[in-house]
Amino acid sequence: MSDASDAPTGTDGWLIALDIDGTVLHEDGSLSDIVGAEVRRVVAEGNVVMLATGRSAAHTLPVLAQLDIAPQYVVCANGAVTMMRDPSAPLGYRQEHVEVFDPGPVLTTIRSHLAEAVFAVEDDHGQFMYTGDFPAGVQGEGNRRVAFEELLGIEATRVVVISPDHDMEDFLKVVERMGLHRVSYSIGWTAWLDIAPDGVNKATGLERVRSRLGIPRSRVMAVGDGRNDIEMFRWAGTEGRAVAMAQAPEDVIAVATEVTASIDDDGVAAVLATL
Repeated sequence: MSDASDAPTGTDGWLIALDIDGTVLHEDGSLSDIVGAEVRRVVAEGNVVMLATGRSAAHTLPVLAQLDIAPQYVVCANGAVTMMRDPSAPLGYRQEHVEVFDPGPVLTTIRSHLAEAVFAVEDDHGQFMYTGDFPAGVQGEGNRRVAFEELLGIEATRVVVISPDHDMEDFLKVVERMGLHRVSYSIGWTAWLDIAPDGVNKATGLERVRSRLGIPRSRVMAVGDGRNDIEMFRWAGTEGRAVAMAQAPEDVIAVATEVTASIDDDGVAAVLATL
């Protein structure tokens, strides 16, 4: 695995933040050979390519192996967790920054609106406690199913709510009625709600990384396809490039500065080819 993805401060390299699901990886978890090759090319040319995702660290780090890159930083849990490369750590990365909040009030509020939903809390160790039938791809070692009440006392990096009985438009209306003003929230794929500590999102994590790497705001690029990428796009697009995948929802495309091809047409490779 190459670690050339740390562009030296003061070079003309870019900081490129890639979302994972629907951007880098297809729904079945596969990576296009063309996308992988293009990512490695821009890394070899002295750019920093990193991941910025709603996934937990445990489900993010294997994607670095798929891409065959080893950036100094990785932003997980929608900005609540930043991992830093550390060869002495069990997975090669350690927690560098973690934001937590008390999930009790927001869980209670949501349950009053979405009684049949499935709930999960990710703690500061990246482990999930969940109710109901939670997607197998999110579950992992140390994760366990619990009663709803057990979720209320956990220090959370994020809360996840899944309401499979709602279509997307109905789900958005329910979320709007909740008035979740004390936490940051975003909609992932259909009927999936991510809730992070107030004021925390992919952009806050990426700005911390950008500052530490000393890369100008004019040389940042963010690529994504989901509503949890909106703040990241606003951050990147102020002076740099905010790139939406073609299949992204209209409200996501609206805050991007440009649109690339869809994931089925290797949109990440297409935009990286412009560097």
